[in-house]
Amino acid sequence: MLLPAKAEVARQLRRYRAWERVMLASPQDREVRSTFEDSGYTLCVLMGKRCAREAVDAAERYLRTSLVTYVREQREQSGRPRLTEAVGQGPPPDRRSARQ
Repeated sequence: MLLPAKAEVARQLRRYRAWERVMLASPQDREVRSTFEDSGYTLCVLMGKRCAREAVDAAERYLRTSLVTYVREQREQSGRPRLTEAVGQGPPPDRRSARQ
């Protein structure tokens, strides 16, 4: 799993929050709304999320925690098995080879 630099995540999160404030102050301004949406999209791409709200939450969590903790949380949330759980030591004990 590739993760962005924390400094870049922090910079993009600050940019998103700044444009959020501007957009809330003037919601009818199409250029402001467009820039705000672009900043949300950038966070989505950076954090690998489908919507801006999820991306913001993920960015805040990523900046708060250590890299190992963040990766562990992401795996648990996605339902992916751990590597040790996914790799078995052979067939299950009650299955026998057809050659025997």
